Amino acid sequence: MIFKIKNIDFKRLSDEKLMQALQNGEVKAFDEIYFRYQSRMLYYFFRMLGSNKEIAEDFLQETFFKILNKPHLYDPKKPFSTWIFSIAHNLCKNEYRSRSVRSIIVGEENPDKFLCCQENNTKQIETEQIFKILDDFDEIHKSVFLLKYREGFSIDEICEVLNIPKGTVKSRLHYTKLQLKEKLSKQFYNQELNF
Repeated sequence: MIFKIKNIDFKRLSDEKLMQALQNGEVKAFDEIYFRYQSRMLYYFFRMLGSNKEIAEDFLQETFFKILNKPHLYDPKKPFSTWIFSIAHNLCKNEYRSRSVRSIIVGEENPDKFLCCQENNTKQIETEQIFKILDDFDEIHKSVFLLKYREGFSIDEICEVLNIPKGTVKSRLHYTKLQLKEKLSKQFYNQELNF
């Protein structure tokens, strides 16, 4: 028998406690989880899936649908953030497999509308240049980069999310940074020549 506790202040609970409450039938805990993670997950999907807002929103809904319908799959001994990003990563991985079979989906023409969080216009352009280059990377390199530099995950957390060894995470991160630096400097050099 599941007992529901009345008057819980879900805003004060950790992510892990919210998931435990959800596992115990407190469906309102889900609202707080959604509130905390929806923009982060939307951004992750947007960047991982070709800068297409509609596709990102579909994957966002699928992620939270899985959490709501299968909260028992969460292990409360582990951080919730790594678990939700593991779900997201697996959904992206499945999508990449599907895309290799069918034609590649083209993203939005103007992702700047979506990235309203950037205040500085120059920073926004730099961010867009970085992600335009990242679109050429495979899903693991792109995912490692996003988890580290957008989400602030540690190397160990990234290992858990992606289920790959620490050395692989470090080498993928190193390779991605080197390639980005090289391609950005080429772009900058080519822009300088055009003036």
